[in-house]
Amino acid sequence: MARLPRSFYDRDTIEVARDLLGKHLVHRVDGVERVGRIVETEAYLGPHDLAAHSAKGLTPRTRVMFGPPGHAYVYFVYGMHWCVNVVTQAEGTASAVLLRALEPVRNVEGRTNGPALLCRAMGIDGRLNGHDLLGRTFFLEASRSEEAVRIVKRPRIGVDYAGPRWARRLLRFYIHGNPYVSRL
Repeated sequence: MARLPRSFYDRDTIEVARDLLGKHLVHRVDGVERVGRIVETEAYLGPHDLAAHSAKGLTPRTRVMFGPPGHAYVYFVYGMHWCVNVVTQAEGTASAVLLRALEPVRNVEGRTNGPALLCRAMGIDGRLNGHDLLGRTFFLEASRSEEAVRIVKRPRIGVDYAGPRWARRLLRFYIHGNPYVSRL
């Protein structure tokens, strides 16, 4: 299978969020390759998007979001959970796509229908923050048989604090009918 090139990430964030559906997330841990099919994503559109972490500007936490595309932005939330995003668009844009849910493909144990559950099952934590997704141990790739999928658009989850303009935008995408989606 082909690893996704840098040019895949260096595009409009909404397009990347939609195009990630059906792709495989791969993490090699202790010689074991964990693979999950991405079935749900959310787009975060940069500092003007009040739901994005980058809305607070460049900070030590958000530095990776402001960097070049094709890197992992992994952050800790609620003092107990890891979440992983894929940085998109040109350096300085500070846009990213949150990976919300995976369908297990190989060597994935535990639930994967939510960002924190996905990270736990895939062995993703803060050590992968800033990781280049073109590397050998943590990357995204096209699946062997990418079938056409029906994509559902909904508002993002848990972003009411961003106000109605941003909380109601249809920036969450998932594969229709997939049982691993976090919420319908």
